[in-house]
Amino acid sequence: MKLRTALPVMILGTWAVMAASAALFHLHPDAIHLDRILTPPGSQAWLGYDDLGRPIWDRLIAGAHTSFMVALWVVSISLVLGTLIGSTSGYLGGWLDHVVVRIIDIFLAFPGILLAIALAGLLGPGLDNVVLALSAVGWVGFARLARAQILSVKNREHVQAAVVLGADRRRIIARHLIPLIMAPLIVEASFGIAGTVIAEAGLSFLGLGVQPPAASWGSMIRDGTRYMLVAPHMVLIPGMTLLLVVLCVNLAGDQLRDWMDVRIRGR
Repeated sequence: MKLRTALPVMILGTWAVMAASAALFHLHPDAIHLDRILTPPGSQAWLGYDDLGRPIWDRLIAGAHTSFMVALWVVSISLVLGTLIGSTSGYLGGWLDHVVVRIIDIFLAFPGILLAIALAGLLGPGLDNVVLALSAVGWVGFARLARAQILSVKNREHVQAAVVLGADRRRIIARHLIPLIMAPLIVEASFGIAGTVIAEAGLSFLGLGVQPPAASWGSMIRDGTRYMLVAPHMVLIPGMTLLLVVLCVNLAGDQLRDWMDVRIRGR
């Protein structure tokens, strides 16, 4: 496997391992060491300590767990909900399709992150509310894509044969249409993970995500902004980790899209 293909997968695998290790290993992300406040990275501290004397390595792993779980839940909920809504709307058509399209247009008229901030502000801070707020915004892209794909395949011969044989609409959508459109939806989900990680970090940076003392990459960056001149590692370490994860998710999504495209794979 080429390095260009293997490197993003390796980094994403490391992210998943970090997320799992937060629950498997006995970490102490909230332990305070007053004698180590703002200690830079060194031989006795891999990544140093923050302004309260908490180990940044432990908090980085705890933040990986937070971002991974939020991305997993938000993308899963958005994928299922958006696929069901878009597929049903595209296949049935009529007034239902018109209403769904108008709702999608309304959601797309607002920047997604601003709408998520507004919903998170109304629901209140907390991890569960972050998942609800981001899911309420994230389903729109999947519904729009699913509807467009359904419109392009719903008149194929095997679908018409199922209609003639008396299959009900639910069976046609679930068995004959959704499997045909899963490839672009999976690619969309891969890019949705990157957007969710960024959105979760942004909400936590604004104080609308996970609350102290729980760790999040966004809240770690926020806490470090006050000490940029004396302890830049508090911002650089979680910031570079966030950049690396999002970049690798996007690269992996590009590679997945190319692999699923038979025209490009053939060349």
